[in-house]
Amino acid sequence: MTKYPFSRSTDAHVDLSSQDAFNDGAPFLTFERLRRDDPLCWMEMSNGDKGCWNVVRHADLLDLNRQPDLLSSAFGIRMEDQSEEEYEARKTFQETDAPMHRAFRALVAKAFSRSTMAGFEGQIRQIVNDLLDTALDMGEFDAVDIIARQLPMQMLAQIMGVPHSDAAWLVDKGDALISNSDPDYTDFVIDQVDTEAYRLLPFRSPAAVELFDYANDLLDRMDSGEQIGVLNLVREETGHGTRMSRDEFRNFFCLLVAAGNDTTRYSLSATVHSLANNPQLLRQIQSDAFAHWDEATDEMIRWAAPTTHFRRTATRDFHYHGKRIKTGDKVLLWFLSGNRDETAITDPYSIDLTRPRNPFLSFGQGGPHICLGMWLAKLEVKIVLQELARRVASIEQTGEHSYLRSNFIHGIKHLPVRVKQL
Repeated sequence: MTKYPFSRSTDAHVDLSSQDAFNDGAPFLTFERLRRDDPLCWMEMSNGDKGCWNVVRHADLLDLNRQPDLLSSAFGIRMEDQSEEEYEARKTFQETDAPMHRAFRALVAKAFSRSTMAGFEGQIRQIVNDLLDTALDMGEFDAVDIIARQLPMQMLAQIMGVPHSDAAWLVDKGDALISNSDPDYTDFVIDQVDTEAYRLLPFRSPAAVELFDYANDLLDRMDSGEQIGVLNLVREETGHGTRMSRDEFRNFFCLLVAAGNDTTRYSLSATVHSLANNPQLLRQIQSDAFAHWDEATDEMIRWAAPTTHFRRTATRDFHYHGKRIKTGDKVLLWFLSGNRDETAITDPYSIDLTRPRNPFLSFGQGGPHICLGMWLAKLEVKIVLQELARRVASIEQTGEHSYLRSNFIHGIKHLPVRVKQL
């Protein structure tokens, strides 16, 4: 058995509505039971919000994610209840449907396209090697603090065109936003303190105030004609003749800072954890014959599954698995469960770095909201794998790791390791 398994959870009846549901790692036994016995189950919310439906099978996730006319994103993407006022104040294009979503996505997609991201390969590789210089000099360190936390935000700062010196501050504010259920990252823990005063801010977090101020400065500079990274692209006029308002841009900027950092961070922490606990994987990618870098990258992101679910809302009554979903019901698409579905993925609890035609769902594949940061995330994970293979003789986990307190974003937040240089 692995001394430090990716998940320590052994409970087949975890309350998925609780922010503590992933404290021992992903509750894979709970999802196995649901996939087998109750693939569309109703769940009462432990915080008193309206209950919701859980979708856990790979085939069902693909099917329902392809039907935005049936399951809307325009009422929020997290399981929490929101008033219309809160939704309107906090929404980004992620919380919209076509045609608005399609129009704004077309602008943002240009900034994060595969070809655009490929142009940053040199910068990513330089950042990774600078981080590895530090790590190898230290010998023993927290892989999340030294590698996984640093790379995504340093890279995002370059892409956004903001100063390198601002990266650490942006990381802290992004953590306070998207990790607002973990007391390590915020004093305003969403289910432990009264956050009513911040209900109209992204993620119901006061950190958004400071990020709004930062975004306002960027807006003023862009309005005066300054080019700032790729951000000017997202403020161009859409094909429908509309343009992202200042309020919409501020919300988008908060989303970019939070989601652009955390999800890739936890894919990277899962990658390092896997190599540290499965020495044969490191030997495999160090083989002269190994050429499956794209497959290895997809497999690591499948394994990590950092975004556990997205919420949708039923636009009309319909029946599924013999049950009636009513108009207005919340429906949770548990992509993490789909990534371990044995009916779609052969031997899903093993890491296969050459897995062909990997049908993983970590980016929300199949639906209109497929992750815009996908190509950047893939490139970062691939380069970390390549540079670890090139420079590191061994990676060993030296103590227990800990998990983010959240049922929305899943990942290892502290990972003590020891490395030896080739």
